[in-house]
Parts: sequence; structure tokens; C-alpha cells
Amino acid sequence: QVQLVESGGGLVQAGGSLRLSCVASGRTFNRNTMGWFRQVPGKEREFVASVTWSGLSKAYANSVQGRFTISRDNAKNTVYLQMISLKPEETAVYYCAAAVDEAGDLSIGRVLAWGQGTQVTVSS
Repeated sequence: QVQLVESGGGLVQAGGSLRLSCVASGRTFNRNTMGWFRQVPGKEREFVASVTWSGLSKAYANSVQGRFTISRDNAKNTVYLQMISLKPEETAVYYCAAAVDEAGDLSIGRVLAWGQGTQVTVSS
């Protein structure tokens, strides 16, 4: 089993930036695709970004394309999400996720493990 621990959330003004980190441990990290989701109370958890083991294949939600950048450092077992030009509507708990395998897509049904979540609050 893989364990994921996020950090880097906090309070930021609209237009500001944050970098989230996710440290993975356990034998099942391997070549798994990794990614980020976010969720606000009363709404469904939504996909934000994903990256394959090589780091060469990335996917983003349309709403964050051009502003968020996902990356991973396999030597450090760490995945990052650099977020710029943050908007108030992006206030949410952000969750790190590990897919069941190395396939490029990362849907909720293909998540093997979740992090505990880190709160991102964007003030207007």
C-alpha cells in the first residue's frame, strides 16, 4: 500500500500562488501515475491534474490549464502542484492521488490511494 502526505496549502489572496507537495511511501509507488483532485463541501471531488511516471505525459482540467503545473521527482517520491493566478472559486481541499497503475488517465475509479488533503483558501 502507498501512503501519501500532502503539504503546502494555506491562505492566499486572489491572483497569488501556492505550491503543493505530496510525499509518497510504500512499495506500490513504483511507476504509478500520480495526480491531484480537489473538493469543496457539497460538491463532487474533481480532477485537477495528473502526471505519468516518466513525467512526460501530463493532463490538466480545462479550468486550470495554463495556470497549474504538475511535476514529480521520483528520486524523492514526491509530486508537486505549482498553482499560479489562483481564483477564489478554487478554494478547496486538495488531495494527492496515486493511480492503480501506470496508465495515463486518472479518474476517481482508478485511484489506489488518497492523501489526507490540504486546505487551499483563496480570498477575494
